[in-house]
Amino acid sequence: MTYIHPTAIIEDGATIGEQCSVGAYCHVGKNVTLASGVQLHSHVCIAGDTTIGEGTEIYPFASIGSAPQDLKYAGEKSRLIIGKNNTIREQVTINPGTAGDNLETRIGDNNLLMVGVHIAHDSQIGDHCIFANNSGTAGHVVVEDHVVMGFMAGVHQFVRIGAHSMIGALSFVGQDVLPFSTVTSEREAGVASVNLIGMKRRGFDKESINAVRHATALLTDETQGQWQNRIDSVREKYGQCTEVQTILDFVTTDSARGFTI
Repeated sequence: MTYIHPTAIIEDGATIGEQCSVGAYCHVGKNVTLASGVQLHSHVCIAGDTTIGEGTEIYPFASIGSAPQDLKYAGEKSRLIIGKNNTIREQVTINPGTAGDNLETRIGDNNLLMVGVHIAHDSQIGDHCIFANNSGTAGHVVVEDHVVMGFMAGVHQFVRIGAHSMIGALSFVGQDVLPFSTVTSEREAGVASVNLIGMKRRGFDKESINAVRHATALLTDETQGQWQNRIDSVREKYGQCTEVQTILDFVTTDSARGFTI
């Protein structure tokens, strides 16, 4: 049974699924869709053309789907799509897309966005990611699956964060981050190591972990020749490993910002 607090405002046209809960003083806009089991605590604002997947829980004072913070935005119709079973904590802000990209911001399933996280326009967030307090992305950022963003970490626009990587607290990430890596810095992030703990926790075997370690070391060692030569060497030596192939796919995709090495 769906519960809507009497002080909540649900605009005509909004779609509220079964077993949803809408708390006190929430505001749900006319183009919003809440799938079954979505829970809004008090004082949540959901605006724009926004779809929220089943089982997602949103805490007080979150602002979801409001207009992008982009001076080029001219009111064009754009979307925000949030997947299933996400936890979105207090004061999180998430904006829809713009005409400067594909008019869509998308967040996958089973993510945890802690207090004060910001996901800017046109960002694409995967599944099972954790964003610690006050971390966030600028516009047009891609964050792949199982990424951990540390406290107050920030990502520059158009950067890609590879799967299973970890960004240390207070790090600024200005270039693409290789899958399975850990980066940390007081200012501009650089590869510190492979994310060994994360890989072990997610069940990667020792052989795969070692292959990723050797491949990452080779890619980031500038004494081993030009970038393309290093890619070719990694493919020749470790390309049979599925996880290394993930890295190769990542580094051979066009990058707007270069790579953190």
